[in-house]
Amino acid sequence: MPEISRFFGIVIRMYVNDHYPSHFHAVYGEFEALINIETLAVYRGDLPRRALALVLEWAALHRDELRQDWDLARNGHPLQPVAPLE
Repeated sequence: MPEISRFFGIVIRMYVNDHYPSHFHAVYGEFEALINIETLAVYRGDLPRRALALVLEWAALHRDELRQDWDLARNGHPLQPVAPLE
């Protein structure tokens, strides 16, 4: 699964040809959450509250890039890195 960003110990990944709805995986230690790109809602898994807040802040800033990467992934193309949260 390609890594598209990493910040504060959180790794953001997206599977090629993954199932709908459009989403990304946020991994923090032993925790993992799948987050819907359109709604920014967690629909599977969980993250500690602070990590989730950072992921949601990052995703809100980069939603267009996440949509573009989702489209690339669905078509089997290499994903583009997304700037980390600073």
